[in-house]
Amino acid sequence: MSKDQKAGKIKIIKNGPYWVTGNVPLSEKIITPKGKGYEFKEGRRFPPSEEYYLCRCGKSKKAPFCDGSHTRTNFAGTETASRAKYQDRAEVFTGPGLDLLDDNRCAFGRFCHTEKGIVWELIENSDQDEYREMAIKSANECFAGRLTAVDKTGKAIEPEYEPAIEVLQDPEKGVSGGLFVKGYIPLESADGEVYEVRNRVALCRCGRSGNKPFCDATHVPIGFSDGEL
Repeated sequence: MSKDQKAGKIKIIKNGPYWVTGNVPLSEKIITPKGKGYEFKEGRRFPPSEEYYLCRCGKSKKAPFCDGSHTRTNFAGTETASRAKYQDRAEVFTGPGLDLLDDNRCAFGRFCHTEKGIVWELIENSDQDEYREMAIKSANECFAGRLTAVDKTGKAIEPEYEPAIEVLQDPEKGVSGGLFVKGYIPLESADGEVYEVRNRVALCRCGRSGNKPFCDATHVPIGFSDGEL
């Protein structure tokens, strides 16, 4: 599905949850070590729903859904992330067969680590097919959308995703992760402005990100758990 065929929407409620509408599928994924890299394993699947509210404060007892804890805890959910477009924010790493865009919005998924090295090293050897393909795979698996492989014609290489939201768990680190939002789902700010629509973003659900609404991996040092680990 292309970004011109959008399904669903996420609306950020001021100092409250993410309001998801449009029958967006919701499931759980487990970040799991595989050799020197990582893979997703299937977790829970949630019943289909036309709309639902996902916790943003990190305090809900019904995670990933909102239970009103944001009001009891006086959650301050002010959005602080830049509204600039990805290409304007991203640094360019140039390789012989492939380039890499990196906007440094890290959600600590670690999919940039592979059997043949980290993705930035792979880009340096991207004139070799095995390194080029591994670099593309690694960049595409960056669920935060931090990394994007770009071919030498300037075309971004993106995976084909149907619109969906995945609740992340990271048992290796003993924490619950953010929300992997995929398939060009529009994200509307509490002030009504729509963020740049992207194929891959990671949203904070621990309530402590310094780059709200996006995940900045704060869930790791604070040991965030939604009760499922």
